[in-house]
Formats: sequence, structure tokens, C-alpha cells
Amino acid sequence: MIKLYYSISIPLLLLIFFTTETNAQGFVAVDDSPHDISYYRQSKITPPLVKVLYGRPQKTDSIVFGNTIPYNKLWRTGANEATEVKFYKDVQFGNAKVKAGTYVLVTIPGKDKWEVILNSQTDVWGSFQYNPTFNVAKITVLVEKAEELKSFSISFTNDNEQLQMILGWDVTRINIPLKFKNDQIVVER
Repeated sequence: MIKLYYSISIPLLLLIFFTTETNAQGFVAVDDSPHDISYYRQSKITPPLVKVLYGRPQKTDSIVFGNTIPYNKLWRTGANEATEVKFYKDVQFGNAKVKAGTYVLVTIPGKDKWEVILNSQTDVWGSFQYNPTFNVAKITVLVEKAEELKSFSISFTNDNEQLQMILGWDVTRINIPLKFKNDQIVVER
């Protein structure tokens, strides 16, 4: 009986020890809202003009905007850390001229239109540290409806010489017009 007790107890103690040791390494569980990166390039071989780093929350309620994300309140435009947009060249952001650099993108969603704000205070968590004195540009864009997206997404489209950064989640889409000086980008070998 004692041999049986030791033959069960020793492996159990080793399992507990190694399980505790693994958890003690400081790793956290996988995030429910993973981060993603979206780039805009003129072609596959040219350097990027825009890079967006953002958290991708998932749809959990039947309606996202006006419910999960309230109307007329500042939103971090994603999840977790504030969404950052890096422009590699000077850009026209809607009707505002913006210098090349990295900015935080925050929005104020509305039912029919959104305010889209670029702010120079980077490396912040969500919109909790938002300070409007650091605003670089603020534009208003109209809301469009489209097919349902389960995850918040940011992408780019360039139709008819009009570059748009598209924000989409659930059935809501907004298009942010961007315009770069029409320089040809040459790739060095």
C-alpha cells in the first residue's frame, strides 16, 4: 500500500512542480483581441506609404456601434493600445495636411458620420490618455453599410486615383480619404 502511495504521490508532486514552474515564467494568456498590421504600398515592390498597427476586437453583441461602442463618445478605434498610423511621407488626410510621422488614430463614432482624429501623443493605452491639445488633424466622414465583419478591420483601397483607408466592423464602414504627392517611387536594387 505504501509503494502504491509513493508511486502516485511522486509523479503528482512533479507534475505540480513543473506546472507551477511553467506559469512562473510570466507569460500571459493569448489576447482575445490580437494586434494586426495593415500596410499601403503603391505596388508589391515599393516601400510602404502607410502602416497601421491596431487591435482587432471581435463582435460579441448583435449590434456593435451604438451598443458595444457607444455613439458620440471617444473610441480608441480598435482594442487595447491606441491604434497607431505611420505616414512615411507627407499626406493629405481628408482636407488636412499632415507631416510624415507616427500618430494615434481615435474616432468619435456617430450613427451617420464619424469624427476621425490624428493625435501626436503616441504609445498610450486606448483613449484613456487622450489629450486634444496634441490633435494634428480632425475630419468628418460619412458612415456606409456593407456585409458583416466579425472582427474590426483596417484596410486600404485605391480606386480611380482615390486612396481610402477603410475602417470596418459589423456592417459599418468609414472611408478616410488620403492623398500623397504624386511622386513616382523608385526602388533601388
